[in-house]
Amino acid sequence: MSADAEPYLKIDGRRRLDGEIHVNGAKNAALPCLAAALLTDEPSRLRRVPDIEDVHRLLEILETLGIESKFEGNEVEIRPSGTSAGSPPDHLAAALRASFLIMGPLLARTGQGSCGPPGGDPIGQRPLDVHHAGFRALGALVEVSKERTVARAPNGLHGTTIVLDYPSVLGTENLLLAAVLASGRTKIINAAMEPEVICLAEMLNQMGARISGAGQHTVTIDGVDRLSGFNQTLIPDRIEAGTLLIAAAITDGRVCLTGVNPAHLESLLAKFAEVGIPVERTSNQLILSVDPHAELQATNIQALPYPGFATDLQAPMTALLTQVTGISTVQERVFEDRFKHLDELRKFGASIVVKKSVPQIKGPSRLSGANVLGNDIRATAALVVAALSADGESRVYGVDHLDRAYADLPGQLRALGADIELLPSADTLTN
Repeated sequence: MSADAEPYLKIDGRRRLDGEIHVNGAKNAALPCLAAALLTDEPSRLRRVPDIEDVHRLLEILETLGIESKFEGNEVEIRPSGTSAGSPPDHLAAALRASFLIMGPLLARTGQGSCGPPGGDPIGQRPLDVHHAGFRALGALVEVSKERTVARAPNGLHGTTIVLDYPSVLGTENLLLAAVLASGRTKIINAAMEPEVICLAEMLNQMGARISGAGQHTVTIDGVDRLSGFNQTLIPDRIEAGTLLIAAAITDGRVCLTGVNPAHLESLLAKFAEVGIPVERTSNQLILSVDPHAELQATNIQALPYPGFATDLQAPMTALLTQVTGISTVQERVFEDRFKHLDELRKFGASIVVKKSVPQIKGPSRLSGANVLGNDIRATAALVVAALSADGESRVYGVDHLDRAYADLPGQLRALGADIELLPSADTLTN
């Protein structure tokens, strides 16, 4: 493995995290809510927006479509200057999976939309079939090629019943964004139930939409003629909160997270209870305190659509399971290619074998510092978690992935007592 002039995180492990930290707004709610700016010609404001790369990329895309914005102090002020039915530059679309969220509102508002292949992490197949089928059901003509998707609705969009093949989060959001201005009633069956979908639906209702059932398997949308601007505060980022809780747990930490919604983390907290990690909760706080002398017990994880265990927490949780007693298993039911971090965890000394595509983690393992490379957002977060528990110094490369989803994970961990430093480059990365 080699890296030329690549920034990395230098982490000196085995320092107990201790303190209080406020959780940022949710990345996965920010992106669809920002895309909703294409549905109105009125100014809007979105608060508690995380200062992350994916948000800045989407704002660039929206600018090419006639949406001006100002991002300051975790607030985005949006000023539409005439929504265009154009297509974002392919290099911008390819940098962001959520770039395809422009399609629903463009179809609804202008009658046509075009987008090159969206990007995102290499975590497995994420086909756009759910989006295409839904747009067609609403009356759009959809042409799909390797170069782009082009959709037109010369006669407008019309309400219908759409049954999703699987509860795709982006698919559900894109169809919500399209259906709010369609004539008549639309029902989305087998809809995604994630809190971020609810956040988008509530904001659209604030704009004048008529959506009911968000957060349930069937969502009903009665189309309206126009939507006003929005003034919305995002929900807390449950994945950031979960990552911080896992980082605190692996260091036998004592950490209070503020500004969270504990109800969004029930699946993680249930697994913590099985392992033997106590977490106290209030309406907007989670307080974790691990007894360093307690023996934590193995458990089994299945990553599933919400309200199941979040796929975005599967990799960090795998790192934590290296420190519990017994054999834990992890199954990924959302994305089939989300185990690339396993080889890197083994470099720390983790005992992991894969049997019939199911990783088995034997613990507790004494981890030692290593040089490792993350290849997607959550895998890189998992390597940071492991390094926090390892003896000696570790170098974690691929930190640009973290910038896409975490506002400042190294800074948050440092504020809690971690010895972590972002360094600009190293000549070589070797193992």
